[in-house]
Amino acid sequence: MACRLVKTDHIPERARFPAVDAHNHLWSDWDRLGEIARAMDEAGVACCSDLTANLDLRMAGGGYSFRAGRIETFFERAAAAHPGRFYCFTTATFSRPFSEPLFTDARAFAEETVELLRKHVRLGARGLKILKELGLRYRDAGGNIVFADDPRLAPVWEEAGRLGVPVLIHQSDPAAFFEPVTPENEHFDTLRKYPSWSFAGPEFPRKEALLEHRDRLVRNHPRTVFMLPHVANQPEDLGYVSRLLDSCPNAFIDFSARTDELGRQPYSARDFFLRHSGRILFGIDMPVSAELYRYHFRFLETRDEFFIPPDYDGTFGRHRWKVHGLGLPDAVLKRVYHENAMLIIPGLRDEMVGRI
Repeated sequence: MACRLVKTDHIPERARFPAVDAHNHLWSDWDRLGEIARAMDEAGVACCSDLTANLDLRMAGGGYSFRAGRIETFFERAAAAHPGRFYCFTTATFSRPFSEPLFTDARAFAEETVELLRKHVRLGARGLKILKELGLRYRDAGGNIVFADDPRLAPVWEEAGRLGVPVLIHQSDPAAFFEPVTPENEHFDTLRKYPSWSFAGPEFPRKEALLEHRDRLVRNHPRTVFMLPHVANQPEDLGYVSRLLDSCPNAFIDFSARTDELGRQPYSARDFFLRHSGRILFGIDMPVSAELYRYHFRFLETRDEFFIPPDYDGTFGRHRWKVHGLGLPDAVLKRVYHENAMLIIPGLRDEMVGRI
């Protein structure tokens, strides 16, 4: 059906203020780093994260696959070759195949994880990244799901706090990913495209349970900073996320890969950004390109209406619904683009000197 709406588009060439892409992955695509850096330059992105620098991460099997890799390769191929443009997190030992138990000896696992986290932080890692597999797929030797707030993992979170590095923990996914894959599901086309993203089966915990365990984890470790990606994976209920941020001063969020959820509720989303502007980080969680960055700038900076968001894989064309821009004021944009990241990511403030 043709749309007869007459409107004017405003697409920023560059971010209004230097941006830190605090949620992304380089996918071990070291030969593409020059192209990525040029796209960042064109769009006004000062630096970009690689949250899974110690993994070999690939798109495969209707989703993604991963295996343990060398974090040293990041420092050799990215950090050294492009000083100040890329920083990394580590997944430490949370890189094991989910077809195997996460641990058989919980105490030994926690000790090993703490030691590896210390090593990677000494090398230059800025934080700990936890994939969605924790709480969703990882099990102990007895076959029991290992949830984020499992007391056996507490030494890991406490050590992150002691080291002064944030924990970016992905828990849950869009609500529709936990519902039957039928034409009535609002993400039906997505789940057909990426079938491994469906968690409707009885072998998976419910979304509500995952969030309860995640929120308990954040409250149990108030001296550790937690980054909760994708609008705390509850962008369908901004009231819930707002209450979580109000009650947990150690929690921050990003809105990566969720502008479609926010953009269909632009009044509520704008109010949310205004209220929590000191707790929100910029990030796209999509393959880097100037076009993708400019879409995000348009979403944040303009009041454009009824435009197409990118799909989860960063492509344009197939979309679930149109979105509307938030038109955020400059003070909020500065916080979201770089000030909040500089506040919680070690070393970033020094690297941004002279660039903001």
